[in-house]
Amino acid sequence: MATLTLPANSKVQPGKAHPAKPGAKSPRTFKIYRFDPDGGAKPRLDSYTVDLADCGPMVLDALIKIKNEVDATLTFRRSCREGVCGSCAMNIDGTNTLACTKYISDVKGEVRIYPLPHMPVVKDLVPDLNRAYAQYASIEPWLKTATPPPDRERAQSPEERDRLDGLWECILCFCCSTACPSYWWNGDRYLGPAVLLQAYRWLADSRDEAAGERLDGLEDPFRLYRCHTILNCTRTCPKGLNPAKAIAEIKKLMVARR
Repeated sequence: MATLTLPANSKVQPGKAHPAKPGAKSPRTFKIYRFDPDGGAKPRLDSYTVDLADCGPMVLDALIKIKNEVDATLTFRRSCREGVCGSCAMNIDGTNTLACTKYISDVKGEVRIYPLPHMPVVKDLVPDLNRAYAQYASIEPWLKTATPPPDRERAQSPEERDRLDGLWECILCFCCSTACPSYWWNGDRYLGPAVLLQAYRWLADSRDEAAGERLDGLEDPFRLYRCHTILNCTRTCPKGLNPAKAIAEIKKLMVARR
């Protein structure tokens, strides 16, 4: 019988425990993934007990409190704190989401926090998104036209503008792509839900004149067609968008032009 083993550096070890300060009124424990690829040590799960009576309501508030008051070595990304930039995307309580919009009260028991899954880890909760950004650049996410520009803006009717709703709101947090098994196994060739939603954003734009060229770039057994519509992407999107629908719309455009 074959024996399957995980790489040594994928086995998470018990980590350090950081208890709450004496007299904590509302203690809550956070289990946080810690890993430094340059350090040589195995990943570990450190435990931090935070007094929520002296902390903001969001998971990001707790992370900032831990970094500022308990352990300055904890590493994570954050910026806007308003669910706009996508920087603080991570796996919280088993779901990819944004730490700045995830209420601590939504999690029962210990709050377990990991980086976005199936991505190389730069350090702790920071994933390496270089490949994802390169894939985003590959779809040429800008308006492409052949006709001369008008004197003012390129006008759209209200109906044409409405077609972009549910697309332009994507903040490229990559929660959806890193929740997609097809992207886990074929991420080097499959573009993933986030990038394909962005690709459809330009296909749906009435002002863009490069639909044929864009569809040619997606016509590939892997770049588009690895999607099997299991809807993990739609379920996990912190902005409530539907990448699976956008992918289906691209497939419909592919069929329509044949």
